[in-house]
Amino acid sequence: MLEYTLCNELLANEGRSLAEQARVAAALGYCGLELAPATLGDAPHDLSAQAIADLRAVIEAEGLRITGLHWLLSGYPDLSITDPARQGRTQDILVKLVGLCAALGGDVLIHGSPKQRLRPEGMDDVALTAHLAAFFAPVAKAAERAGVTYCIEPLSRAEDNTINTVAQGAALARAIGSPAFKTMIDISAAGQTEPPVAELIRQWVPTGLIGHIHANDTNRGAPGMGDDPFPEIVAALVDTGWNRPVGVEPFRTLIDARVTAATAIATLIACEKACA
Repeated sequence: MLEYTLCNELLANEGRSLAEQARVAAALGYCGLELAPATLGDAPHDLSAQAIADLRAVIEAEGLRITGLHWLLSGYPDLSITDPARQGRTQDILVKLVGLCAALGGDVLIHGSPKQRLRPEGMDDVALTAHLAAFFAPVAKAAERAGVTYCIEPLSRAEDNTINTVAQGAALARAIGSPAFKTMIDISAAGQTEPPVAELIRQWVPTGLIGHIHANDTNRGAPGMGDDPFPEIVAALVDTGWNRPVGVEPFRTLIDARVTAATAIATLIACEKACA
């Protein structure tokens, strides 16, 4: 059976504590929470060892685990992975977030954050890949040391002008050449950019370059809130032997965050049962 982990920001945005978020997720059948660092405070990269241990204990007390981090730079509007004047500070914070993920017990970080990765004007794809490979090299080394996987997330062209396809993400991963640096598939973004997603999964998961899956609809809702063919998508995950938690990441709610999370996991489990 596939495992599902819940991205926590919709619950956090309702003012729910981390313990409440974990209780909701556990009651619905999720294996864990995938945390957005900005939901942990203004400077999550500087949390003390005791604060990190306390956060982890809160989640584990509800029978869940922290599976990883995403939205890495959403709480840092002034950072950039492409602007040379800001890259040093950005690298430092990302390396600290790698350490945070490992200390929380997570094993994957998802780098989307479109506002902090705008392509420099006039830079072509070859130069961009080289530019990003140089930037991420020390981050990948930190991930290797920490025993976690760092994934560059292809985003839709409506959000981003750097990495839009899995092939572009894979090219960056290959350029870096670290086993700890991979790309991933966000079903909403991929469904807008390079459908059908099920075929994308069948093509790329066997390469070993896919470190994570985000489950969401192209309408930005949860699985079950739109028309995306999740039976085929889930079947592709099962058939390719996907064995890591699938992150459920809706960007809008159906009634509220709990109902949205319930709709998502019920849809995904039903799809998996249908292909058993």
